[in-house]
Amino acid sequence: MTIYYTDGSASPNPGPGGFAVVSDGKPVVLGGEPSGEQTTNIRMEGYAMMAALKHADGKPCKIYSDSEFWINVITKWSLNWEANGWKKKGGPIKNIDIVQEICPLYRASKAELIWVRGHVGDEGNELADEWANKARERKLTDPVVVEGETA
Repeated sequence: MTIYYTDGSASPNPGPGGFAVVSDGKPVVLGGEPSGEQTTNIRMEGYAMMAALKHADGKPCKIYSDSEFWINVITKWSLNWEANGWKKKGGPIKNIDIVQEICPLYRASKAELIWVRGHVGDEGNELADEWANKARERKLTDPVVVEGETA
């Protein structure tokens, strides 16, 4: 089973962004905001998780993320939003473009989403953070498969 770690970066927030998917201690997908516009950490976290789901291509996997927000969106909140015509009581759903793309991917997957506390020395999380920052610095937009690249 493939193990992924994902992370997103925007600096400043909002600002230029990047995301990374890491497996076996190496980046496998790097990217950024597709439009090339300024973005947020939250958007980059979502794109990272989506890239991991796409990379897994339906095979069983575990995706570790420090984004409790996206795990909740994907596994809990989106179910009600979708049932209500993609609406929620408090107003518009932020990042609806990512939500509507990532949720069906997850539901069709064999992925387990696992929250990990960020920036407390978890090796996979720290590596994903490092590569998300590199993706931001490289001004990447569309996801790029980079298997085999090393720090």
